[in-house]
Amino acid sequence: MEHITLSDSDYPSLLRETQAPPERLYFLGTLPSLPMISIVGTRKATPQGLRAAYEFAACFAEHGFAVVSGLALGIDAAAHRGALSVKGQTLAILAHGLHMIYPPNHKDLAEEIVASYGGLISQYEEGVPPLKHRFLERNKLVAGISVATVIIEAPEKSGALVTARLALEANREIFVVPGPIHHLNYRGSHALIREGARLVSSPYDVFQDLGVSSSLSQASSFIPQNEEQRLIISVLRDAGVALHIDKIIELTHFEPQTANREVALLTIQGIIRETYGSYELWVFDLDKKN
Repeated sequence: MEHITLSDSDYPSLLRETQAPPERLYFLGTLPSLPMISIVGTRKATPQGLRAAYEFAACFAEHGFAVVSGLALGIDAAAHRGALSVKGQTLAILAHGLHMIYPPNHKDLAEEIVASYGGLISQYEEGVPPLKHRFLERNKLVAGISVATVIIEAPEKSGALVTARLALEANREIFVVPGPIHHLNYRGSHALIREGARLVSSPYDVFQDLGVSSSLSQASSFIPQNEEQRLIISVLRDAGVALHIDKIIELTHFEPQTANREVALLTIQGIIRETYGSYELWVFDLDKKN
């Protein structure tokens, strides 16, 4: 088991900018360097929900995302397995110390995640048990570490709804997969849609709404989606060297959350790349395109 602290350069950048991030993270395996999307939902999922979580996760992994979830029964496990099915990276965030796996019958899944260059991560040291309030604290990490969260089957009283609220507080995008109007598993999901969360019926809807290409090979024809992305590209081009996120924030005068979100999206798109905790342009003919 290894650990990183808030001051380390490889501490997840989006998580660092949330309110009161954990001072220390413990992990087994590999922390993904790819941009991350979280998939969460009920433990008592329908076959249709499990299939959706599996397929969304597989598609995200195939297109350059690491898939984040909580290793729980139901939607979480299906999301991890979907990413693994295409040899993608997945990260399981746990509500207890890494001396154990909960639920115990997911021990094999946890081992497969670590063996497949994914990781298990927790804010709790060894010996800390999985108490109820720690699952809510875990949800804050699930929401904060990713550029977006996808909700699949959230009943009226669901931990996935807590994750959605926390994601909104962290200025993250929320996407919801809808379902039958009378099904109890979708009451919370449909409430989120009514409140303004984005309805999606396929992973490609998520790509479109995030403003990223569904094929990283299209990066050379990239057009910045907003002035924030345009300025970040300009700053990196003018620097001519890789810049730490703190330097990008200093030069652009952006709020940390804004800078981290747009840097994550540009990384997803293949426009910039992360090298040793800093960022540099990956596509060099952007000035010709814009």
